[in-house]
Amino acid sequence: MMGTDTGAPRKLNLGCGEDYKEGYVNVDFHGHVNIDVQHDLNSLPYPFADNSFDHVLASHVLEHLDRPFVVMKELHRILKPGGTLIVKVPHFSRGFTHAEHKAGFDVTFPKYFDPTFTKSGYFGVHFGLTRMELHYFAFFHLLPHMGVGRVTIALMRAVNGVVNFLANLSPLACSRLWCFWVGGFEEIEYHFVKR
Repeated sequence: MMGTDTGAPRKLNLGCGEDYKEGYVNVDFHGHVNIDVQHDLNSLPYPFADNSFDHVLASHVLEHLDRPFVVMKELHRILKPGGTLIVKVPHFSRGFTHAEHKAGFDVTFPKYFDPTFTKSGYFGVHFGLTRMELHYFAFFHLLPHMGVGRVTIALMRAVNGVVNFLANLSPLACSRLWCFWVGGFEEIEYHFVKR
């Protein structure tokens, strides 16, 4: 397993795909993209020592994995105390728009990492939720590849701003009452801190 003492803050980009980030350890299953470590993210433990990272980014990874809760436990293991974790996943309202998605997520996901939640619901590792946001559109960078023109993308960005504002006034109310009225949300983003 990789060590923990490098001096500089250590950051992990889990399931990086084509989004290679400088200053991060970039991990992915696929070897045909630019990565630092090739690893099957369903295979635990990950090749890192306990308390290795100050920050972990997992953008559109958990929905592809067999056991997202077990992966969260593993991320807790490799994060330093007080370390931060950003998770971006599909909101349940559009969670299965990709053939390999195994799950959609909602506003209750963070509850399972809160020891004040029910005894049967708490998953045994404590993450404090510092922020949660719904994103109506999340993949503007893919739209040109789908043949969407610049004017349409600009209009979509404007609509996105309005819908995101309304949704994030109360993500719970949006998820329970009206998310399907607008065709669903592409993404829910959680910001956690390891407790």
